[in-house]
Amino acid sequence: MTTESAVGIEACLDAEKIMNHETDIHPTTLLGILDDGWTGLSDPARQRLAAAGVVIGAGRTLDLVRPYLAPEAEVHDMDGRLGQVPGWIAAAREAGRSVIVLATGDPLCHGIASWLTGKLGPESFEIIPAVSTLQLAFARFKTAWQDIKIATCHTADAGEWFVGAPPSHGLYKLMRSIARHPRVALFTGPENTPARLARALILAGYEQEARLSVACRLLLPDEAIYRDLLLAETAGMAFPQPNVVLVERTPQASPAFGLEDAEYIQRSPEKGLITKQEARALSLAKLRLKPDALVWDIGAGSGSVGLEAARLAPEGHVWAIEKNAGDAENARANAARFRVGNYTLVEGKAPQHLDTWPDPDAVFIGGSGGELAALIQLILGRLKPGGRLVMNFVTLENLATATDALQDNGAAWEVVQLQASRSQPILGMHRLAAQNPVWIVTASKENT
Repeated sequence: MTTESAVGIEACLDAEKIMNHETDIHPTTLLGILDDGWTGLSDPARQRLAAAGVVIGAGRTLDLVRPYLAPEAEVHDMDGRLGQVPGWIAAAREAGRSVIVLATGDPLCHGIASWLTGKLGPESFEIIPAVSTLQLAFARFKTAWQDIKIATCHTADAGEWFVGAPPSHGLYKLMRSIARHPRVALFTGPENTPARLARALILAGYEQEARLSVACRLLLPDEAIYRDLLLAETAGMAFPQPNVVLVERTPQASPAFGLEDAEYIQRSPEKGLITKQEARALSLAKLRLKPDALVWDIGAGSGSVGLEAARLAPEGHVWAIEKNAGDAENARANAARFRVGNYTLVEGKAPQHLDTWPDPDAVFIGGSGGELAALIQLILGRLKPGGRLVMNFVTLENLATATDALQDNGAAWEVVQLQASRSQPILGMHRLAAQNPVWIVTASKENT
């Protein structure tokens, strides 16, 4: 064999080693494991775990395999020290030691895999999943799960849910998932329990239509399965940990927008404190809401525009303000009536409270409380690039104030005058009764 041939063969072998991650980077195995521990692992998984130089996992999971680890294995309990895991892995790789990170079930299903590969890159990881905890739970429930939405509240203590909770609440994403999907499976936590979830669902108006199924301590001797529990009974129960939950409900069909004026609770006798359906539809169209839009509703009145905006932006949130206590009470009642959970209403007079709200994608002004010019200037300064401000006016004076303020602030704007008439019966026939004309002003903030 020539020297050149030997060099070529060696180069090919080196390339093959690199492809197999056997050189500079020692692969880290993310190994899924369930609560039956060593018994539930495959033979290859057992062999790899028994030979590992470094094993990382939660304390409870480590206890399942500790007797089977090599005597010289370095063991790291990551409870309360998750942020140190990438450093432990990097140090082990540097020392040329093989690493196994233990994760519950499938590490890619609300597990540690996405976070770790995001920190260290996916190329140097091998992922060996176990059956997902959810798969096992559905086998116990004896029901299919291909149509479910997967969610979690296996997080820090979120506290109890409350009406008008903002997106910062720890249960918010879960509650939005339940609002949008008839079947949601979720991972719970020690504080965010099935009972807490049941109380939240009752508060959100789902008491009569939702049922919970709970799978507790799967694969352990004291495994317990509960099916089709009523929310009222679940709200006071204590369930063994850990557990997973299935929320099933029969949603009530209703349109996202275009509700009739009479469907809203409002002042009686009518005093014009609801944006009429025709103006409401055009105003919502002018707002051009994306599914995740953050919206301000200033001068909420009965809440009609803000509530329909919330339904048109199911992944977003609406912050509303109303200075009249009676109207604010009606808006809250309407939010409960239509089960709008991504809606926060405060009583006050704008610009009060606006400094505590996030910058909006869209703003609707239905009433300004005499602060119109100042509000327009504030909103244009806070509006996100590409955002829209829509205002409704029935008086010439407010229209003039608005257009002057927009002009002074260099905003692009347009005005639409909407004149609608509705049919009314008269002597066995019908006539058209004109509504007051409304000026709909739309201002946009250019993308920068």
